[in-house]
Amino acid sequence: MQTENVLHIISHTDLDGVVSAALAWHANRSFGLPIKVSLMGYGEIDNAILESLDSGQKLTVLDLFCQREQTVDQIDRTFTESSPPFVFDHHKSTYDRYGNRKWAVVDTGYCAAMVYWRWLREQKLDDSTRKIVEEIEPLIKITNDRDLWLGEIPESRLWQGLVTICGPWGVLMRLVSDSSAELTKGERDSAQNFVDLQEERFEHAKARILRTGDDLSFVGDGLLEFGDVSDFCGLILDRDPNPPMLAAVSAKRMGGDWALSLRSRDGLAGKIITLLKDGKKVRGGGHGDAAALYFPYSYNEVQIRDTVLAAIKQEKERTQAPNVTLGDIFKGLDKI
Repeated sequence: MQTENVLHIISHTDLDGVVSAALAWHANRSFGLPIKVSLMGYGEIDNAILESLDSGQKLTVLDLFCQREQTVDQIDRTFTESSPPFVFDHHKSTYDRYGNRKWAVVDTGYCAAMVYWRWLREQKLDDSTRKIVEEIEPLIKITNDRDLWLGEIPESRLWQGLVTICGPWGVLMRLVSDSSAELTKGERDSAQNFVDLQEERFEHAKARILRTGDDLSFVGDGLLEFGDVSDFCGLILDRDPNPPMLAAVSAKRMGGDWALSLRSRDGLAGKIITLLKDGKKVRGGGHGDAAALYFPYSYNEVQIRDTVLAAIKQEKERTQAPNVTLGDIFKGLDKI
């Protein structure tokens, strides 16, 4: 194994992932190691982790985690009891599968940036690092508000809009150079303009929703932009007088494969992920009410929609199945 004296920060591409990566960059600068940052989706995370482990890099993984058991096996073999945790996440799928691992800190009650920030505050930090960790708290709270859909801080939607306007790397560069949560006038005006235009896109997309009974509202590729999904699905799920069980938005990615964002209000999105992802053709992750699936290029939107509808039907049949208790069995025996 080639040993590279490098810290590799791997994180997601939404606001939570970008802020988590920025926090990790600031928190680790004092160690003097060169820092490599990768922002990516679930379809790329396994290879990135394995390549880092193989090269002996120090890892910090935030706001997403691997999809293949082989990756976890390799982590288990590599991780030593004396090493600090390096995975910081909040998704229910990660908590259910790996919440007991010593290399992971997972808390579904906060966004990933808040999970990492809270852990950092408990560590022995030098004065300059502790100062930046404390100063970044307002931004962490904004991110938490956005990612958990608390709706208590209006700026959280503007910050997510900024990620769409500038891209995740643009916002990361801003936060590396200036971690202030206060938007400049230019940033605020641009983000507000984006939000206003976003409302127009929402009206256009609402008119083209493919609705299947009470089960699914499906939005096809090209109607929404990156960063629209959470707000649009929130509109469908929370403001519609007859909301569906699940809202889904598909997007064809540059490589030709499909990203399908899922949103729900009763944990259905996470259950659909569990039913459909196989770690090979179909990948995915997330938590109960906000998750994503990645389908290969060989699928089309009709197949994707039908696959999700089949999974919803399977989950409904499972939950509607009668629960037979021991008491019911004994009552039946009394009649024999």
